[in-house]
Amino acid sequence: MTFSIIGRCARTDMFGVAITTSSISVGARCPHVRAGVGAVATQNVTNPDLGPQILDALSAGMGAEDALNHVLASEAHPEYRQLTVVDLQGATATHTGKNILGTNAVVVGNNCVAAGNLLKTREVPVAMSAAFASGAALHLAERLLKALEAGVAAGGEEGPTHSAALLVVEAQPFPLVDLRVDWAEEDAVPTLRSLWEAYEPQMQAYLDRAVNPSAAPSYGVPGDV
Repeated sequence: MTFSIIGRCARTDMFGVAITTSSISVGARCPHVRAGVGAVATQNVTNPDLGPQILDALSAGMGAEDALNHVLASEAHPEYRQLTVVDLQGATATHTGKNILGTNAVVVGNNCVAAGNLLKTREVPVAMSAAFASGAALHLAERLLKALEAGVAAGGEEGPTHSAALLVVEAQPFPLVDLRVDWAEEDAVPTLRSLWEAYEPQMQAYLDRAVNPSAAPSYGVPGDV
């Protein structure tokens, strides 16, 4: 039903999530990031509230494992949840409940966790983690997207994916990258790739408009001088 990778960039302390699923609008429910804090993916039968709760626990000073356990202690249906966490130090934590759908697997790497359910093969997160590890020099968004593409190439889900998302934070409270394919008839990840390739050249300009408007380029619209 879903596979994802969460990651931290050790060079920049960026956090991010790349995720795809057979359901609509995965970006609205499953990826959660907070600058200077960490990243969380909530999937399988999803409770979107768990992501912010875990980030709050990380913000309060808990490490990844303690934050995850703290939130799960009050979760009514942990057996349906698949959760991954990475914190500011790059420590990770995972939870896969007993009622997770189909073939499922989790691979913990350096500053990352790849996980999925209803997979064609348990090699999917293995390929994702390896791709993430090989891209340390890349921008975190590119690195996460390449890892997601490696998961597709390794077999992906049992059925077609219809939505995908790429979410990255740097220093600001708002996302540096927040790209979503809410519905594609098939192959949501290539559509996400095309969005990233269109957005990446403009990314710094949008950041400048928020934090340093005098340095931002013109808008390129009629009347803009």
